[in-house]
Amino acid sequence: MATASAAFKSREDHRKQIELEEARKAGLAPAEVDEDGKEINPHIPQYMSSAPWYLNAERPSLKHQRKWKSDPNYTKSWYDRGAKIFQADKYRKGAVKSVAGLCGAMTHDVKSCMERPRKLRAKWTNKHIAPDEKIETFELDYDGKRDRWNGYDAATYSLVIERYEARDEARRKYLKEQQLKKLEEKNNKQNGEGEVSDKDDDDEDSLKVDEAKVDESKQMDFAKVEKRVRTTGGGSTEIYVLEDTAKYLLNLDVNSAYYDPKTRSMRADPLPDADPNEKFYGGDNQFRATGQALEFKQLNIHAWEASEKGQDIHMQAAPSQAELLYRNFKVIKEKLKSEMKKTIMEKYGNAVSEEELPRELLLGQSEREVEYDRAGRIIKGLETSLPKSKYEEDDYINNHTSVWGSWWKDHQWGYKCCKQTIKNSYCTGAAGIEAAEAATDLMKANIARKAASEDTPAPMEEKRLATWGTGVPDDLEDERKEEEKDERKRKYNVRWNDEVTAEEMEAYRMKKIHHEDPMKDFLH
Repeated sequence: MATASAAFKSREDHRKQIELEEARKAGLAPAEVDEDGKEINPHIPQYMSSAPWYLNAERPSLKHQRKWKSDPNYTKSWYDRGAKIFQADKYRKGAVKSVAGLCGAMTHDVKSCMERPRKLRAKWTNKHIAPDEKIETFELDYDGKRDRWNGYDAATYSLVIERYEARDEARRKYLKEQQLKKLEEKNNKQNGEGEVSDKDDDDEDSLKVDEAKVDESKQMDFAKVEKRVRTTGGGSTEIYVLEDTAKYLLNLDVNSAYYDPKTRSMRADPLPDADPNEKFYGGDNQFRATGQALEFKQLNIHAWEASEKGQDIHMQAAPSQAELLYRNFKVIKEKLKSEMKKTIMEKYGNAVSEEELPRELLLGQSEREVEYDRAGRIIKGLETSLPKSKYEEDDYINNHTSVWGSWWKDHQWGYKCCKQTIKNSYCTGAAGIEAAEAATDLMKANIARKAASEDTPAPMEEKRLATWGTGVPDDLEDERKEEEKDERKRKYNVRWNDEVTAEEMEAYRMKKIHHEDPMKDFLH
């Protein structure tokens, strides 16, 4: 945008302005000067050198490009950690009032006091008076409030470097001791078998050195720390350079774990066959199933499932709400589990809590001695009775001495005591068996007699059939027509016996199904 003082220019003035800018860029004309008398680089674009119209700038300058809204009250300084301003020799009035002088300091209250609790307060003993801390108040700017490294002392990282260096040194020392121990054992074995030539000794020494180098290289950390010294005008400065080995360099096999160069991630383990104690990187997936990553994954899954079921929950839009609902869900789930467990234990009991198990659960083992003969009869001792099941056994109904299903004949179940195939019948005993056998014999005899009578045909009666024109009387013809009509109206050949005995009526009543009986479905 043009400045506020810029007016309309004609075509000629515009051409002269362009020629002047070209000469300034080529160095043939002096550079333009701003309000402060400083030269403006002619290669700076016009949209940067020209101030907006609302600034009312009369000449081109670069002041509008600077931070003109900076607050002088903002600071980037930080608290002086652990600084003390005054050390008192005796208790002062007003020090930590609410607990009668806990530590004797006057710069904090009871809740902020970090001194250990004392049996006798400083107010009464005048001993171990804590010094007053240095209290500072800063008004940080926008960047200072959001700077996560604000107040960090880089010198404290030297302790981390020293700890890792000490660990590496101890590891190298341990490996050298192990190599020397193995070599001594090997020499002792060889000295016991015989003398070894000097050439073999030289080979062993070289082999020992090579193995030590290989083991030491294997045990190097995943990240190498290098110490460098930089010399400046004010003196020398120690710099620790942290050089991380790229993940794709851990295994140069083309068929190894896939490496994504865009995200610099390698999910699978590049060295799956290596010793877990020697490798320091096992892929990015090893961190996804440990720590809080697994909890966060379960929280996301719960949010998805709840959202699919119609609940208004979203992990990204309302993470606090999603986490609160997930916690309530876990509490309710554990409560339901405990109630279900309690209900099952009340119904079936808890075999673990019982001190003595029932004898039936001890595989039927006992210390009782029972002696049998060759036939399987008991000679000495009592036989162990078999435990009964939870179902009803030996349930004898209607005066039966055997259970239903103890007898089978002609594809029908029945009672063995009376050989009846009707489940709800009364037991008739041996008399019922004899009557049934007699009825069976009688039925067989009747069937045989009927079959014999059918084999001998009855004599046929001669019938005179009337024909047309034979002179048959009309009355005979009418009788014949009436007989034919009677034959047509004749029903099935059904025979019945009206004489019914009391036993047959009792059997009929027992067989009859009462539809209003609620237990009729359990009679079969």
